[in-house]
Amino acid sequence: MAEPSVNPLAEPLPDGIVPAEVIARTEKRWIKMMAAMLLIMLVVVVATGIAGAMHPPSNVEVIDPTTLHLRGEFVESNLGAASEPDGSVTVRLIAQQYEFVPRCVLLPAETPVMFRLTSADVVHGFLLPSTNVNTMVVPGFVAEVRTRFANVGEYAMPCHEFCGLGHHAMWAHVRVVPKDRFANPTAVQRANCE
Repeated sequence: MAEPSVNPLAEPLPDGIVPAEVIARTEKRWIKMMAAMLLIMLVVVVATGIAGAMHPPSNVEVIDPTTLHLRGEFVESNLGAASEPDGSVTVRLIAQQYEFVPRCVLLPAETPVMFRLTSADVVHGFLLPSTNVNTMVVPGFVAEVRTRFANVGEYAMPCHEFCGLGHHAMWAHVRVVPKDRFANPTAVQRANCE
């Protein structure tokens, strides 16, 4: 007598081989999870882009760049380093093509320093190499950076954002002196390193 023919597709699978239905179901789950993760990342990118456009990093307040020199915090007599009642020092600077005003700032060592900067025209960069000071100076905003100088010496302040044809010559300096040599400066002394 002849043996009945056995359907090879109806036979149980050997150990270690997963049925096609299980594979298809698992792949659909992974596709759904990846699509959800991609959607979440897209939402995060769009939200941070909108938030960054509304409030550029390190810019804490808005200011009218057309009236900087006329009134308010950035009038010429208020620029440079000024001692605060708590013992810290605030430095106010304006970046404009192709200079920082003032060009040199005298600061005490081992003292908290807050730089407040704004731009009168285009985007500039503010960098003090070998320190934590590095920010963009955007017209219409006041950038604020805090630091402390441990060592006495002179620090170069280059503009590190291309701001036009004279960008390569846009440099200023910070001269750090011992704390006992730094007195509360007058309006004229604020804007130079003498």
